[in-house]
Amino acid sequence: MQLSDLKNLKIAVVGAGYGGAAAAKALSLLGADVNVYEQAARIREAGAGIGLRPSTMNRFREWGIFDAIAGVSSPSECFRILTPTGGPIMKEAWPVSGEQTHTHLIHRGDFIDALLGVLPEGMVHLGHRLESVQDKGDSAVLTFAGGESAEADLVIGADGIKSVVRRQLFSDKGPVFSGEHAYRAVISVDDAYGMVVDDDLRMYIGRGTKIYLLPLRHRDQVSFDITALCPDGTWTPQVTKDDLLATVEGFDERLVDITRNLDMDTVNIRAVYDIDPVGTWHSDSVVLLGDAAHSMLHHQGQGANSAVEDAGALADALREAASVPEALALFQATRKPVTDKLQAISRQGWAEDEIDEVFPGQKPAAAAAKD
Repeated sequence: MQLSDLKNLKIAVVGAGYGGAAAAKALSLLGADVNVYEQAARIREAGAGIGLRPSTMNRFREWGIFDAIAGVSSPSECFRILTPTGGPIMKEAWPVSGEQTHTHLIHRGDFIDALLGVLPEGMVHLGHRLESVQDKGDSAVLTFAGGESAEADLVIGADGIKSVVRRQLFSDKGPVFSGEHAYRAVISVDDAYGMVVDDDLRMYIGRGTKIYLLPLRHRDQVSFDITALCPDGTWTPQVTKDDLLATVEGFDERLVDITRNLDMDTVNIRAVYDIDPVGTWHSDSVVLLGDAAHSMLHHQGQGANSAVEDAGALADALREAASVPEALALFQATRKPVTDKLQAISRQGWAEDEIDEVFPGQKPAAAAAKD
């Protein structure tokens, strides 16, 4: 689109998570008039760490915000997979993208704070819970709880796994339970019993359980994540300390001690869900992005990265295409094959032979369902 067209483009982003904030930054750099509507009165992220891949960091460099993200993260060179007692299974360098060779490990809260901190003042409107979206063809109207409304040439549904935009316009299928729970906490490096000596991400895998140790050494902390098989699909299940200890039985005693010493009030407890692939992400004036389009399980660590990549690809498409509808078609054609594959890989978790070895007689639900 011509620069003058982009500057006249009015864009409404629903959701101020990773995808929404990244899209707002990328699209505002095109000169568009961007407003972000977030249902929460204040934005908080669960206390856990994630890894931002080199291709994601390249987008931040392109948008001029690399230093803002790098300043609250630790560069990591390797990802290690280990047996429950720490025996080596695999050590793999993070994929390289151009000159960027490191994955940056970051606390989720620091990440969203950094993204929102680089947006222009007044762009994000908190306390706006979307009730309905009306697609008018060349524009769309958003109506929020309380009766306030907004109209835009382009509406971006970045409203997460329970997306209102997706449900009303593109797919009424709900989230899919994975057969797993995730228990996440952030602890001091001093409470990690000497298990964190570098910036490598470590995953210990045992029968039905994976434990992630993700260093946040710039914070002197560690993100500690237990992912365990469990049939209870309650969105926020009730779990006791004994329940957690049962999932780590047979693991390195130091991992058991970390679990035993957790303050349960600080542990984020969630059943793990994703969504089935959505056939179409866009109309002429509305498009899905991030988890709203392709929420995936966390086994490949690609959820946040995919949302940022979506934002960059959408900005590229608007710059390259002749119109908004053409740009949205180009965006979907560029990103959907990638995220469809990531959803499938993340849902499987492991290759078939590895599943049998790691989970003898007890395949994860998503993999067992294919048999």
